[in-house]
Amino acid sequence: MDLRELILQYLLKCELQNNLDKKTLKAYCIDLEQFRKFMFDKDDFFTKESVNEYIYELKYKGYAIKTIKRKIASLKAFFSYLNYEDIIELNPFYKIKLRIKEPFILPKVIPVNELSKLFEYVYEEIEKCDKTSYRYKELIRDIAVLELLIGTGMRISELCTLKKENIVYSRNILKIYGKGAKERIIPICYPSLLESLKLYSSIFDEELKQTEYFFINKRKNRLSSQSVRNMIKKYCKLTNINSSITPHMFRHTFATMLLDQDVDTRYIQMLLGHANIVTTQIYTHVTSNKKNEIMKYKNPLSKININKG
Repeated sequence: MDLRELILQYLLKCELQNNLDKKTLKAYCIDLEQFRKFMFDKDDFFTKESVNEYIYELKYKGYAIKTIKRKIASLKAFFSYLNYEDIIELNPFYKIKLRIKEPFILPKVIPVNELSKLFEYVYEEIEKCDKTSYRYKELIRDIAVLELLIGTGMRISELCTLKKENIVYSRNILKIYGKGAKERIIPICYPSLLESLKLYSSIFDEELKQTEYFFINKRKNRLSSQSVRNMIKKYCKLTNINSSITPHMFRHTFATMLLDQDVDTRYIQMLLGHANIVTTQIYTHVTSNKKNEIMKYKNPLSKININKG
């Protein structure tokens, strides 16, 4: 069996049938090519021993735990495909016990005062700006981007690939296509967010006629993830915010703030588009402020008349 050819067939299937996004396909390609090079085109690449040797090699090279887990997941998916297509009789991962524990890292959130500072600055700049300039249009777009990130918890990749047709103003909903092209519907009920999106659409009306995407740059191309990162970094610098705020931190903050307001984890799971509730439950570890508030002001002891005197 030609491992190179099998990998190419698998990647083609992933692209055409599984509808995987470009980033996932690129990761699969890198991971499987690394495995192929390690095997040196051996005929026994599909044995349990060969796979174990490769896993030990990954650990030996000192890759981060998260990277190792991703590379193994890519390989698992590939061998599942080979087994399903009857190209190999047995999946080598069958009965392989993997003990790769990822260190628990709490998601970083943005302090509310820093969020307020960020929005206050941009709104003040809009008031001072010449409404006929492109700078004004840019500020209107940036506000829409920032409000969408914190108001929906959507991923930066989802925001940048958002299409005009995905925003249905007649129903006040947002159609988001997340990982694996899974669709989820997000209601746009907050007046400020709805107003910002409509204003952006109106001001960029002519430019948007020439593209299928909702957020665009000066060259009328789709707004990139890096452009959004640079924009946030720029405003942090202008407002003297020392924290290193990333687009994904808006997502963490969205989830954490909802939990702080007693929103059920399953609703947050649906809004974020998590396939597994376990992924959402990580946010329960960062709501210690809420726990302190409950234990201080809503403790059952406060209802009991205790006389220690």
